[in-house]
Amino acid sequence: MANIRGYDALKAEALIFWPSEIAKKEKDSSVIPLLLQTQESFISLLHIADKSPASWKEILPSTLALYPNLFLKHLMILTDISGEKTKRYKTELPAIIKNRTLKYVWKEHEYEYKFQTFRSSENWSNVNLHADGKRLFTKQRLSKAMEDVIMLLLFGGNSLNEGLPQEILEKCMIGTLLGNKKELDTFVRQRYIWVSRITGGAAANAMGYLVEEYVKEKLAYYLKDWDFSKKTIPGISQNKGRTNTSFDIVAESPRGKYCAIEISFQVTTNSTIERKAGQAQARRAILHRKGHHIAYVIDGAGNFERRSALKTICQYSDCTVTFKDNEIAKLAEFLRKLSSI
Repeated sequence: MANIRGYDALKAEALIFWPSEIAKKEKDSSVIPLLLQTQESFISLLHIADKSPASWKEILPSTLALYPNLFLKHLMILTDISGEKTKRYKTELPAIIKNRTLKYVWKEHEYEYKFQTFRSSENWSNVNLHADGKRLFTKQRLSKAMEDVIMLLLFGGNSLNEGLPQEILEKCMIGTLLGNKKELDTFVRQRYIWVSRITGGAAANAMGYLVEEYVKEKLAYYLKDWDFSKKTIPGISQNKGRTNTSFDIVAESPRGKYCAIEISFQVTTNSTIERKAGQAQARRAILHRKGHHIAYVIDGAGNFERRSALKTICQYSDCTVTFKDNEIAKLAEFLRKLSSI
C-alpha cells in the first residue's frame, strides 16, 4: 500500500526552513552558550589540577559550574576529537595499547593509566558519554568510559605507546598545560574564537534529536495507542542477524505492525540525504520481505538541492511527506491504514 509521490509533488508541500517550534527548542538547547558560560571554570580547574595527572578527578566534584560530561565536552571541543572518533578509538585502541595501559610522560616523569572499559561492551559514543545535545545539559556521574576518554584526550599526545593514531599524538596535548594558567588561558580562548568542526557536529546531532522528537510528538497526537519508543525492528538486520538495523523512528501499531521512519531536515546541503538515498532500496526490500514498511519525512532547502537523492528516496519509500502539520497527518493516516491490513 505504497503512497509514492515524486520530487516536485514533495517540494510543493515543503516548509523549506525550520518550523518555529524546532527553531525555538534549538535556541534553548544550544550547547555553545553553555560552553562559553563555563569556560572560566574549565580553565581554573585545569590551572589548579597540577599536583598529579589525575588531580582533575579529585577537584571536579567540588566545582559548581562543571560536571563530568560537560568537562569532557570541553576537552572534545578543544582537541577537535568528536564522539564519532572516540567511538572508533574504542574498537581500534585495544589492539594497539598492550595490557590496556597508556604509558605517557607528564612533567618529565613517566606515568601509566589502565583503561577500564577496553574489555566491556560500553562504547565511547556521544550518547553513552552524555556529551551531545540535550544530554549535555543533564549532570552525570563520572563513568568509567568518561574517565577513559578524558585521560586519552588529556595525555594521549604524550604517549610512549607505539602505533597510536597520529591524530591522537597531535591533538591530545592539553595535559601538558595543567598548572600553566597563562598558556591555558591563551590556548582555550583562541580555540573558542572559531567554531570547530566538532561544535558543528554537536549542533547537527542536537537538531537531529529535535526533529525526531518533533515528528514523534506529532504522530503520537494522532496515534495515541501506538509505540514510537524503539529504534529497531525485530529480525531486521543487514549483517546476518548480528545487529538489528537502526532507524530514526520505529512506529509499532497495537496489532504489532511495524513501519520504519527515516527523517531529514537540512537547511544547508550535506551528505546525510545522499546516505539515506543510498540505503533506500535495500532497506525497503528487507522490510517488505518481513511484511513491514518504510516512510520518510523530508524537508529543508539543503535537501531539495539534492534532486537525484530525493527522487531515489521517493521511489523506494512507501510514504514520503514533509514537515508541514497536514503532511505529518497524512503519514499518520498511512500508518493507521497500515495497521488495519
